[in-house]
Amino acid sequence: CRHVAFTDCGYWTTWLGGLCHWTVLLLWCCTPERPFWLFLFDFVLLSPGTRDYNPKQMAIREKVFNTIISCFKRHGAENIDTPVFELKETLTGKYGEDSKLIYDLKDQGGELLSLRYDLTVPFARYLAMNKVTNIKRYHIAKVYRRDNPAMTRGRYREFYQCDFDIAGQYDPMIPDAECLKIVHEILSELELGDFRIKVNDRRILDGMFAVCGVPDDKFRTICSTVDKLDKMSWEDVRSEMVKEKGLSEEAADQIGQYVSLQGGMDLAERLLQDAKMSQSKQACAGLTDMKQLFSYLQLFQVTDKVVFDLSLARGLDYYTGVIYEAILTQTGPVPVAAAQNGAGEKAEEGVSVGSVAGGGRYDGLVGMFDPKGRKVPCVGVSIGIERVFSIMEQKAEASAEKVRTTETQVMVASAQKNLLEERLRLTAELWNAGIKAEVMYKKNPKLLSQLQHCEDSGIPLVAILGEQELKDGVVKLRTVHSREEVRFSYTASLSV
Repeated sequence: CRHVAFTDCGYWTTWLGGLCHWTVLLLWCCTPERPFWLFLFDFVLLSPGTRDYNPKQMAIREKVFNTIISCFKRHGAENIDTPVFELKETLTGKYGEDSKLIYDLKDQGGELLSLRYDLTVPFARYLAMNKVTNIKRYHIAKVYRRDNPAMTRGRYREFYQCDFDIAGQYDPMIPDAECLKIVHEILSELELGDFRIKVNDRRILDGMFAVCGVPDDKFRTICSTVDKLDKMSWEDVRSEMVKEKGLSEEAADQIGQYVSLQGGMDLAERLLQDAKMSQSKQACAGLTDMKQLFSYLQLFQVTDKVVFDLSLARGLDYYTGVIYEAILTQTGPVPVAAAQNGAGEKAEEGVSVGSVAGGGRYDGLVGMFDPKGRKVPCVGVSIGIERVFSIMEQKAEASAEKVRTTETQVMVASAQKNLLEERLRLTAELWNAGIKAEVMYKKNPKLLSQLQHCEDSGIPLVAILGEQELKDGVVKLRTVHSREEVRFSYTASLSV
């Protein structure tokens, strides 16, 4: 700075020092996904695939959680919790091709740990460790995946899952039907729009692969490819099976004929008579259970939203029986009733806006963690809560209805100066009586400011103290919306 002809060189020293500080910080925050030049326009300190939630968004989340938890409890579920990280070996080999999305933690002196990918594998480990053979549980917690985030579509690297699972030896398809009923109840109560629930069975898929000529060692990898049909066209899926997975064109074409089918109980009956599918004992067992499942779904009155879809695969390796997935549609739901009347072919679909729930049966997973290999049959469902949040937030933005971010029932206000002690005393007594109350943190706030705070926050009542009210031993209680006022005796006001 001594070469700069300015009187105050200290100013420039400070300015240059600050510039160097921020440049170093900026370069330190850069990643391959977020290069240096992006920060010139949008300086962000959050990791990609994560987000903050403001009070309005948290209020919406709490409403959704309460709806889901209420449904889980209505069906008799108990709550458990598990650690956010597990031994790496606990998670390895359970997710098929998605295993690459597991977050591994840095080696801490020989401890190989990973962040949980879902809540199902930790639940199976919990059952095996604690020798639990019978439980109906729900678990709501965060999970982590090294996925490519798509924030606008509710796809994050850190997100909540809301799981409901039934573990134990029961008669076929009764617990499975209840899981589907739960999905139907939650999506209906949240009023997210039209939806449909696809169901299939891993045994039907494996039987289909076998009769179509898929080698045994390619079942899981071909299943993962079929699972992409909700994101890719059949031509692209077929190309991947043939060119990347090494499947014959003839086998791929035969698979294409089956995965184009949708229906209900009638489709299961027709496939049991199919010349090829009837040759597979696995497929026949799955189709027989599918018929039983639809009979229970009819009793639960949810068949209007459920469709048997042979293209549904769900790529996770641990599924062994029935699988299902709920999707929202921008137009009307699939006309399942028409398909059940004999159509069987792929019905005209609404435009999908993404999966919001999924699950299935996983009878062998617990045995992987039991020293003696003892199996505990399990079936469950997971609600894709982040996508639900995104939809609910969009609805709230589009609606003129105001979202309350607090539950305050009463604002304690004063009409004149020097009444801070009286306001605090009344507020404390309201709190002690279990009433949700607020008071402004000023000695002499203006009454108009206090009333405006009630309007802005949605507080329904305001208890107004004034010199005359104190002399008379009363509190003036005003309804903010209607501005109606009632005078209460000081003690009676505590029962508002």
